[in-house]
Amino acid sequence: MIHTSSFSRGLFIRNCRRELRLLKIITQPKPFLYPSMASKTSTLKRQGNSSNSAVAKQPKLSGGKARENGWLMKEVAELRRAAQGCEVDKKRMRYLSEAQTIQPGSDGVLYWMSRDQRVQDNWALIHAQQLAVADELPLHICFCVVPHFLDAAYRQYAFMLEGLREVSKGNFGAVVTDFNPLRIPLQWIEAVRKQLPNDIPFIQVDAHNVVPCWEASDKLEYGARTIRGKITKRLPEFLTGMPPVDAHPHSAARSAKPVDWEGVLSSLEVDRSVCKVDWAQPGTTGGMAMLESFIEQRLRQLSAQRIVMQVKREKNASDSVASFTEELIVRRELADNFCFYNQNYDSISGANDWAKKTLQDHAKDRREYLYTKEQLENALTHDQLWNGAQRQLLLEGKMHGFLRMYWAKKILEWTETPEQALSISLYLNDRFSLDGCDPNGYVGCMWSVCGIHDQGWAERPIFGKIRYMNYAGCKRKFDVAQFERKYAAVKDSSSNNGKKSF
Repeated sequence: MIHTSSFSRGLFIRNCRRELRLLKIITQPKPFLYPSMASKTSTLKRQGNSSNSAVAKQPKLSGGKARENGWLMKEVAELRRAAQGCEVDKKRMRYLSEAQTIQPGSDGVLYWMSRDQRVQDNWALIHAQQLAVADELPLHICFCVVPHFLDAAYRQYAFMLEGLREVSKGNFGAVVTDFNPLRIPLQWIEAVRKQLPNDIPFIQVDAHNVVPCWEASDKLEYGARTIRGKITKRLPEFLTGMPPVDAHPHSAARSAKPVDWEGVLSSLEVDRSVCKVDWAQPGTTGGMAMLESFIEQRLRQLSAQRIVMQVKREKNASDSVASFTEELIVRRELADNFCFYNQNYDSISGANDWAKKTLQDHAKDRREYLYTKEQLENALTHDQLWNGAQRQLLLEGKMHGFLRMYWAKKILEWTETPEQALSISLYLNDRFSLDGCDPNGYVGCMWSVCGIHDQGWAERPIFGKIRYMNYAGCKRKFDVAQFERKYAAVKDSSSNNGKKSF
């Protein structure tokens, strides 16, 4: 079980109950897919994702029998043991306090778990335990949940808390804090920093990115092409073995009461009509099973560092490792860079000047169709492909990356202003997607609506110079008719269509 000392409860939960809230779920977010990537390895036809994907069949294994279930967990456990004693790279952490040493007589070390909710392959927890072991101190964990956060619904909370049940089985706690570039978590960090006594070290560890965000770049990058080289040249430096987190050898004087998981869930002030999904199992065990299946059945080409390290070990994956790494690391860490260095990451004002001008120039262009937020949320448009994508999001909490681009761009085309389009796309993504309220989601919507990390294209109505996507382009990428049939709700929703502009 997790030992939570009176120190962690008293200081953090009492003082920060309203400020603190976990923002991300156990699994790593699926990156928004960019058209430049889609043409290489990420089209719907080439990257199926179980029976819930936009495509129908999985590619067959190229010779040999599938390995016995559970092989990945055993292999990774051996790799962790081989990395025993490996310390956290100091460039992966930063002190948020002047104090940098633990004072004699301390009662323990605390890990404030937030974004990275896992025990193993968690550099923040690894560092926390190493600090505690070095000073022969107990290790504690603090995890704070507020009743309501942005547009997150029951789905995200349920997935998160069920995954944390698994964390609670470990006979250890945690220290320091992990890294999240979003505005509200940064405000929580600052609030805690101000409240901590001056002699207590406050350390932040980037356990999310392979190359720490502040090490990859010290400025806002224009796009993937400007950050790609900075990340890839430092991968050998940071793509190292990750030691295990073992049962902590130093017990706390007092143990925390068992967590009432059902009570926590019932206390949340969230929309419970957005129910749980059954296609993804929360927690490390579920994530490992998903990665094992991915490698065994769908890999030619889910911590991100463990995924990349494991993918590189696959003998038949060399042709696609580079593009897989591009999507999982470069694009994903580019999203953190954008949110960390751009305070307006969820606003039109955060776009480049050329994009703001072209959107303003075309803000009053006539829209053939106009839909309300409610109509869009309920998939009531004239476009059955878009409706299918929205229904997939409603039912499964996910949407394929290529379709999410089409989905967001059509919201721009069918709403009155770019500001409204961005607001609705962020609302729907945060409310229904398992990777909502994440830098990846903000950047995906900003790319689609505001052209960030992109360039100007041929000017056209409504979009101006923002990259355009249409139905015909989707038909060239995958079997649109099959997808529409799979996610069809009614044959004709024309009676519920938005008004046409004339």
